[in-house]
Amino acid sequence: MTRQKNYKKTLIACYLGFVTQAISANFTPLLFLTFKNTYGIGLEKIALIPLTFYLTQFLIDFAATKFVDKIGYRICVVSSQVLSAVGLVLLAILPELLPGPFLGILIAVVLYAMGSGLIEVLVSPIVEACPFENKEGMMSLLHSFYCWGAVGVILGSTLFFTVFGVANWKILTLIWAVVPLYNAFNFITCPIERLIDDGESMRLSQLHRLPLFWLLILLMVCSGASEAAMAQWASAFTESAMGVSKTVGDLAGPCLFAVFMGISRTLYGKMSEKLDLTRTMLACGMLCVICYLMASLSSLPTIGLAGCAFCGISVGIMWPGTISISSQKCPRGGTAMFALLALAGDLGATVSPAMVGSISDMAGGNLKIGLLVATAFPLILILGLIVLNWKFNRLTR
Repeated sequence: MTRQKNYKKTLIACYLGFVTQAISANFTPLLFLTFKNTYGIGLEKIALIPLTFYLTQFLIDFAATKFVDKIGYRICVVSSQVLSAVGLVLLAILPELLPGPFLGILIAVVLYAMGSGLIEVLVSPIVEACPFENKEGMMSLLHSFYCWGAVGVILGSTLFFTVFGVANWKILTLIWAVVPLYNAFNFITCPIERLIDDGESMRLSQLHRLPLFWLLILLMVCSGASEAAMAQWASAFTESAMGVSKTVGDLAGPCLFAVFMGISRTLYGKMSEKLDLTRTMLACGMLCVICYLMASLSSLPTIGLAGCAFCGISVGIMWPGTISISSQKCPRGGTAMFALLALAGDLGATVSPAMVGSISDMAGGNLKIGLLVATAFPLILILGLIVLNWKFNRLTR
């Protein structure tokens, strides 16, 4: 008798995969001032840490189009958890072992960023390949775990530092490393299916010739940009608009943003069967524009903060929604398509915060001007969805 496969175990492993990515992306930034005070690392060097993290993710996203299908999903996704765990462990011990603490930090960042990049590329197609009925809802619920992971990292780390002191950050780093280490065993034992049979997925050259593919890439860039432009500047915006401390700014800014984004993805995951995905994304795009305008144009701090927080609701469905639309419109896209979509989302998430910062700096440090210009990203996403609905209303064969 054939034993029935337990795809719920696969789903749990993928949930924890995004929690791992949230740890990788959000924990080290909480330690920037600690690195400065403990090791005497200048802020100009510290600024290289997030750059190294996202650049490594970029490279892994791109490289994954070449090697994932050849090596196999299981080996790659287990490696993503092992790399994440090893990177976090080395973050706690390498700075003390090497002559230059900063080099130790960068080595650790590169390792867990490699794990994070693989997670981003692999987890969505793994869930897409599972025989679930409501794929759109599953995809949205899956991506909500990155939000809940980010909230857990910020709140959990803040609580730990309050009780035990920032000086014990290495202990907390090792505690966070347990999550990917445990999840590696989940991915070793859970059922994993191939998204597309061998020889049936489209090649990169075929994808590049599709106008539909480039429109999907544009939607992904705008999704990542709309999310990151507000998320990355939420703390600074809250501090300047409300006149509060950095700790309060972190909790009321990016943490609140992540909570609302998680709520948005969770609710859509539960209600997706009753909603049209494209229309929902159009409505979210319009809400996003309104939120950016509230944050950038209102003279009342509370209205600005509300715009910042509710922006989390509006962007929540954009990234997973674009992935679901891509699977529907281009079902033979395969791993290469998912990897390039992740690359496009990361590109938008990297460019938009830098653009907001540069424009704000040119405007004499006025962050509202930078956020006002960033309204272009959800506007372009709305136009892209309209074109998609108008020209590409049939599945690509």
